Amino acid sequence: MKKSSRWVGPAVLGAVVLALLYLITVVYATGETMLASTMLVIVALALWIYASPRTYAYRYLFPGIAAALVFVVFPMLYTIGIGFTNYSSKNLLEFDRARQYLLDETTIGEGTRLATTVHPVDGGFRLRLEDADAEKAWLTGPVALAGEQPATLEAQPEPADAALPEPLAIKELIARQNAMRALTVRLPDGTQVRMAGLREFATVQKLYAEQPDGSLKNQQTGAVLRPNMQTGFFETEAGEPLQPGFQVGIGFDHYKRIFTDQRFQEPFLRIFVWTVMFSGLTVLLATSLGMLLAVVLNWDALRFKGVYRMLLFLPYAVPGFISILVFRGLFNQNSGEINLILDMIFGVKPAWFSSPLLAKAMLLIVNTWLGFPYMMVVCMGLIKAIPADLYEASAVAGAGPVTNFWSITLPLIIKPLTPLLISSFAFNFNNFVLISLLTGGRPDFLDTSVPAGTTDILVSYTYRMAFQDSGQQFGLGAAISTVIFLIVVAITLVQMRYTKIVETEKR
Repeated sequence: MKKSSRWVGPAVLGAVVLALLYLITVVYATGETMLASTMLVIVALALWIYASPRTYAYRYLFPGIAAALVFVVFPMLYTIGIGFTNYSSKNLLEFDRARQYLLDETTIGEGTRLATTVHPVDGGFRLRLEDADAEKAWLTGPVALAGEQPATLEAQPEPADAALPEPLAIKELIARQNAMRALTVRLPDGTQVRMAGLREFATVQKLYAEQPDGSLKNQQTGAVLRPNMQTGFFETEAGEPLQPGFQVGIGFDHYKRIFTDQRFQEPFLRIFVWTVMFSGLTVLLATSLGMLLAVVLNWDALRFKGVYRMLLFLPYAVPGFISILVFRGLFNQNSGEINLILDMIFGVKPAWFSSPLLAKAMLLIVNTWLGFPYMMVVCMGLIKAIPADLYEASAVAGAGPVTNFWSITLPLIIKPLTPLLISSFAFNFNNFVLISLLTGGRPDFLDTSVPAGTTDILVSYTYRMAFQDSGQQFGLGAAISTVIFLIVVAITLVQMRYTKIVETEKR
C-alpha cells in the first residue's frame, strides 16, 4: 500500500503536465505564439519547482509568480509587441490567413445556372435543381441544413414519379442561407455547383490562383496581386490595396509618428499637463478632505460618530459608474439639480459641459467625491494607531487641535500614507472611466487637426485617437499606451525617490 501511494503524486503531476502541454499545443495552433510560449515557460518552471527537492521553498511562491507572469508581464509584453506592428481593423489577419482568405474566394463562372428549391423531407431537406433550357432536373439526398460545415451532395436525375412537399418559403430560406452557402452539389456529369442566390445554384470557380512566385492572379480579369510586406496588403500592379490586410512589423514607425507628426504634437503637451494636474489635484483634494473628516470623526466629544462614518462611507460603497452617471444628471445645465439650486440662489446656470474650466472643475469635484471615503477610512486607522500619550502631553503643554494636527497627527500618518498617495496618483493618471462617462473628453480643442478634448487625459486621448475618430488602429494605440506606461513609471520613480530623500534628510 505504501509503495503504491508513492506513485500517486508523480502520476497526478504527469497527468496535469500532459493536459497543460495539450492546452499549449491548442493555443499555439490558433496562432497565439506568444501566449503559448509564456504558458510553456510557466509549465516548465512548475515542473522543475514541484519535482525537485532543492526548490521546495519556492513551491509556495510559484503560484503568485505564475499569476504575475500571466496577468501582468504577458499583457505588458504583448501590448509592447503590438506597438511595433500595423495591427488595425484593416490588418487583422496573419499573412497566411489573409492569403488563404483570398484563395478561398469564389465567383460565379460561365456555365450552368440552375433554379433551386428546397423541400422538407423526413430527417432533413432535399434540394431540387432544374435546368429549364435542357428540361432536366436533379434531386439531392437528405441534408440537415443546420450547420455551416462544408459538405458535398451527390445529385441524381429526378424520377418522373417524384412527389415532393411544397418548397420552403423565402423567409425560411433566409434563415438557412449560411448552411446552404456551405454546400457543394455534384451533378452526374461531374459538374459542381454552389449557391449563387436563395433560389439559384450555379457553377463556381476560384477567383484567385496562386502563381509560382507567390503572387495571386485574378482568373476573371487577369490582374496580378503581390503582397507588400511594408504596407501589409496584397496590391495590384497599380498599387491599389486589397482587403483583408495582414500584420507586418513596422519597427518604430508608430513612435516616430507620435513624436514627429505635428498633428499629434499639437494637443499632446496640453493634455499631458492637464493629466498631471488632474491626478495631482485629485490626490490632494481627496486626501485633504478624507484626512479632515478622519480627524473630526476621531474627536471624542462628537456624538453619533458611527452614523456619520456610515453615511460618509456610502459614496465608496456605491459602484463608481453609477455615481458618475448620477452626477452627470445633477450637472445638467438645464434640468440638473445643481444648476436649479444655483439659479434660485444666485441667478446663474453655469455651462458645466461647454466651458473647459468648469468641465475640469466638475471632474475634480466628482473624482474627489469618489475618492475621499477611502482616504478617510485609511486615515482613521492611522490616527487610531497614534499613541494617546502624545496628545495628553500636548494638552498639558497647552496646545490646541490645530497644533496637534500639524505637530503630531500629520507627521505620523504621512509616511505610511505616502505609498497609497503614489498609487492613487498612478490610478488617476489612467482614470479612463470617469472621463469617458462624465465628459467624453469634451469640449474639444478648436485649434487642432486631430480630435482631442480639453478634459481628455492621456488614456482617453489615446482611445479617441486610436479607436474612435481615426478607426481601430490597435498598433498605434499600443504604442501610445507604452509611452503612457513609461511616463507613469518615470513619475512614480521620481515620487518614490523624492520621498526617500525626504526621509533620509529627516534622519
